[in-house]
Amino acid sequence: MLSIVWGLGWVVTSIERTAYPRFKRLITAHELHLFFSPIRDELEWAADATDCDEHLLALMLLKSYRRMGSFPALEDVPEMVVDFVRRAVELPEGTLPVYRAERTAKHHQAWSACGPA
Repeated sequence: MLSIVWGLGWVVTSIERTAYPRFKRLITAHELHLFFSPIRDELEWAADATDCDEHLLALMLLKSYRRMGSFPALEDVPEMVVDFVRRAVELPEGTLPVYRAERTAKHHQAWSACGPA
């Protein structure tokens, strides 16, 4: 989507289409289901690869790599996406996607790159 800055005549690209993609401000229910719904194979694989609910949620959020083209920082993932994935995976309401160690995050990124398609 291109936007014209009135008065200056500039044409600018929306932030979602730049070299440094970010999550859209508004994500539709269709997009949530299309891009962030875990499939059974992914969930089984992730459950075997993690040791706690927080790590499971964080690993399932890495599915956004396919949409974004890079691994987003967990704090950059919109709350609506976190809530959607948390409910889809049937985790308790207060579960947050956190890592106790940076090394775990790096391992999960490597695993998600070769995990189920």
